[in-house]
Amino acid sequence: MPTLAELMRRLAPSLAPVSRTERLRATVGALLGIAITGFASAWLVGGEAAHLPLLIAPMGASAVLLFAVPSSPLAQPWSLIGGNIVAAIIGVTAAKFVPDVFLAAAVGVSGAIAAMLALRCVHPPSGAVALTAVVGGPAISQLGYEFVFWPVLANSVLLLASAVAYNNLTGRAYPHRAPAVSTAPRENEPPQSVRLGFSSEDIDAALAEHDELLDVDRGDLEMILRRAEMRALRRRSGELTCADVMTRDVIGVSPETPLLEALDILRRHHVKALPVTDGNARVIGMLTQTDLLDKVAWGPKGPRLSLTQRLHLRALNGTAPSSVVREVMTSPAKTSTPDAPIADLVRLMTTAGLHHLPVVDRHSQLIGIVNQTDLIAALLLSRTPRPERVAA
Repeated sequence: MPTLAELMRRLAPSLAPVSRTERLRATVGALLGIAITGFASAWLVGGEAAHLPLLIAPMGASAVLLFAVPSSPLAQPWSLIGGNIVAAIIGVTAAKFVPDVFLAAAVGVSGAIAAMLALRCVHPPSGAVALTAVVGGPAISQLGYEFVFWPVLANSVLLLASAVAYNNLTGRAYPHRAPAVSTAPRENEPPQSVRLGFSSEDIDAALAEHDELLDVDRGDLEMILRRAEMRALRRRSGELTCADVMTRDVIGVSPETPLLEALDILRRHHVKALPVTDGNARVIGMLTQTDLLDKVAWGPKGPRLSLTQRLHLRALNGTAPSSVVREVMTSPAKTSTPDAPIADLVRLMTTAGLHHLPVVDRHSQLIGIVNQTDLIAALLLSRTPRPERVAA
């Protein structure tokens, strides 16, 4: 038999921790939002229309969303305005044409939910708006469809304006803008089957399997999951850094190296990428097999820049092509430092679709290179449990 404390823990929701500052911000915001909405409504109506309702109860529930959880999809402007207007229209219609008050209330609330789901403007307090239209009393019923514009639309607009101003003044972006997550394939990016972690398509498939409305933006959800993934990767990889996995015997070329010579270096050393360095060994670009395949036309007379690349160079600097590395290299090159944790390398290489990553010192001079094979081997080794020593 569970104790009272255990029962309470089961019934209580599992909410993310919230700081005292955030709790104070939400509390003060609701105070100001409802006060401004009420006083502004009274000022707009004046003494000539004292019979009109000034502030309806569902605005209190809306204030909870707009000021306590402004990043929620249920708290966004379209959810508030669209949900309340749709619910008010359906509630008034149910009150007019369904004679039984309880049946009218049920029809109003359920119809509002169906409409909000269809129009993607789900706002929980709107259910109370539909209910108010049915059981709000003579002052509400006498308004008829005017109830949609006053007080519902007026209250909603005033509360929304307060939320926009307050949230942005206190450092919260509202309306909420979810982090942009690109799903387009990147140049040189390995297929998802060989990349670490999950893809955006995996999240979409999981959400489809879950098949429930979640009170979290999809972009926020992906961002949180990717942060959790990186924290788990840091924990598993322990103290491993870039210096532990990089190849120190690295071969580089200068930007003026002929393409035929660069290709010969790639073949002789069995590598797929070459860092391009200046006279002070500073990395200024990367030359990959893809650069040589996509930007160079190989014929019996040797390498020649493709027409697209020649036109690009002409437009860029007006010089004639001379078939050297600087004309086809990828620049600027992304680099890492030897003290960078393994998890940071994984994030950088997977985000940019890199197979190779030059490592530079504090003077930006080349000291090594990390490739995908070395990185995956290090990750697998870090996850392999070490055998316990047996006492003699």
